[in-house]
Amino acid sequence: MRANRDDELLEARLTDAVKTAEHRGRCHFAGFLDEREAELARALMKRLRFDRFLLWGGHEEAERVLFGAFPFHLDPDPSAFPLAAVTVRYRPEDELTHRDLLGGLLSRGIQREALGDILIEAGRAVFFVREEIAPFLREQTERIGRVGVRLVPGAQEPYPPAHRYEELSAVVASPRLDCVVAAFAGLSREKAAAAIAAGLVTLNYREETSLSCPVQEGAKLSVRGRGKFVVDRLGPTTKKGRLCIAGRKYI
Repeated sequence: MRANRDDELLEARLTDAVKTAEHRGRCHFAGFLDEREAELARALMKRLRFDRFLLWGGHEEAERVLFGAFPFHLDPDPSAFPLAAVTVRYRPEDELTHRDLLGGLLSRGIQREALGDILIEAGRAVFFVREEIAPFLREQTERIGRVGVRLVPGAQEPYPPAHRYEELSAVVASPRLDCVVAAFAGLSREKAAAAIAAGLVTLNYREETSLSCPVQEGAKLSVRGRGKFVVDRLGPTTKKGRLCIAGRKYI
């Protein structure tokens, strides 16, 4: 019930952003949005028949993005977005995880909505944040947990990798959701069906409880307790009529 209420509030904010762009002639931004919220935004814009919007999180593979609505006289442009990149420097021998950095930044009192992706490699992390928050975080952050850090404005490309994957492949009876979940999550067909029926599986960021729902190439799956997956290829079909599939697991 709460998720529905949150979605209604988000749709209201996005609709207001569109009205601001259309009637006041200026850009309006909302977010950061997570992947499910970004899909909701795309669906809403399709219903509103509004195409002068852009979802941008600072880099091409961003999971968390700002929504921008643009007036008719301006082309949607990433450079217009009120976000900033910040680099975190620390000793390579000091290991910091995504959870460490997220917790450390949020402990400064900012809202999760103000913070975008956090990209990490040895000795360096890059995060994206609402630009008005960036100076405060740089001034207030000298340690993350027990690790001494230095925050500097901007970030040098190439950024740390956004995602790491494990390649997967399998042969299944069909592209039904229960078949694909069983193959990618390492479950029996029965356990996969039970997980779907229990609401533990999302397909393209929405809970899906139909075992026979067809999965398309490019689909994103999440199985609670088993991870997140991307379906890259469906086919070819074997001589016995079974389907070869390939994809990746987020690690």
